[in-house]
Amino acid sequence: MNARAGRVAASIVALAIALFASMYLSAATSAATAAPEHPWVELITIDGSINPATASYIDDAIASADAGGAAALIIELDTPGGLLTSAETIVKHLLAAPLPVIVYVAPSGAGAASAGTFIAEAANIAAMAPGTTIGAAHPVEEGGADIKGVMGQKIENFTASFARSIAQQRGRNQDWIEQAVRHSIAIGEREALAKNVVDIVAPDIRSLLTQASGRKVQVAGQTRTLALANAAVRRVRMTFGQQILNTLSDPNIVYLLLMGGLIGLYFEFAHPGVIFPGVAGAICLLLALASFQVLPVNLTGLLLIFLGVGLLIGEAFVTSYGILGVGGVLALVIGSLFLIDTSKTDLAVSHDIIYGAAAALTLIILSVGYIVTRERRRPAKTGLEGLVGEVGEVREAIAPGAPGKVFVHGEIWRAISSEPLDTGAPARVKAIKGLELEVQRIV
Repeated sequence: MNARAGRVAASIVALAIALFASMYLSAATSAATAAPEHPWVELITIDGSINPATASYIDDAIASADAGGAAALIIELDTPGGLLTSAETIVKHLLAAPLPVIVYVAPSGAGAASAGTFIAEAANIAAMAPGTTIGAAHPVEEGGADIKGVMGQKIENFTASFARSIAQQRGRNQDWIEQAVRHSIAIGEREALAKNVVDIVAPDIRSLLTQASGRKVQVAGQTRTLALANAAVRRVRMTFGQQILNTLSDPNIVYLLLMGGLIGLYFEFAHPGVIFPGVAGAICLLLALASFQVLPVNLTGLLLIFLGVGLLIGEAFVTSYGILGVGGVLALVIGSLFLIDTSKTDLAVSHDIIYGAAAALTLIILSVGYIVTRERRRPAKTGLEGLVGEVGEVREAIAPGAPGKVFVHGEIWRAISSEPLDTGAPARVKAIKGLELEVQRIV
């Protein structure tokens, strides 16, 4: 009995061992199946200005790539520059990123100018495609001129120090990036590679990943060795909201929305009841005002634009011998040139768009104003006022102090006159007094 019990116990132990071994192998197999055979990288594209939308796009991409277990994030960059505040935000995200970030200036013909220079230098790996440029990061004032005086020195010194700190953090050429800020130096990919401005020159993404493999980078205070040669590439695009915000960050589009809004509202006020111009104008104006929260707008420039529109409207209704019109055009053009504060961004409204829009707005306002004024000066053609000047026929004789009847506009009216009028005689309506007409003989 004891031997039998011993055999049963041994069988139970053996079964338990087999069961645990089976569970362990199953878990190991599941883990191996769940893990990807090859690493993958997330790819996003910045093709345009640096603004709050691109800063949000990059921040979201870093978070999603890290959460999804990506081996790295690649930012394909082609930008003329943008807001310094947005560039500072992006640099903070890149320096504190929990995974390796590669900024790739591409495709051929692309550039990382101004704010784009800081973003490229803040990446763990900075790369360029053949035929691309980087640099020209000097801050400017409204109109594109150098910022003069003490304020100009402060802004330039701050930007140069900001650029040097980025290059120092990533172990790149500090002297060159300072010169790019102070003297707007720009260089091609080969010179950038030779001067330790970038790390890699690659014709495409696959070549970039191959060259990046084996490099050591600092991520969150730890050294990582990149293994990306066989990594799959997953592209992530902007959300719909980010695309709208990115579009509204273009000063040219914002300016056209502002002009369209002003024209639509003016047309609606000049011709009440048309509805569509008022609705479209209100939408355009609200979109323009919303984008002013993204772009650094000069309040003086905006007020000059509104003043110019007001003066042009006044010219259409007031005889000023052209003084209001000339003043309105000047205020509109000057305000447009100063609308965007370019001391905080490299973006500005194109001069061609400003001159074209100003000419079109001036022509529309003056034309609509002229038409409205001309119509208001015409005598009334309908209603009671439309009877004045019309010719009718006397149906009942009229004498001074003795009213008669006149047939005019298909109606018979009670009429008075300062002179006698016989039945059947033609009579012209001189005035309307209540429900009684004052008529006169036709000579």
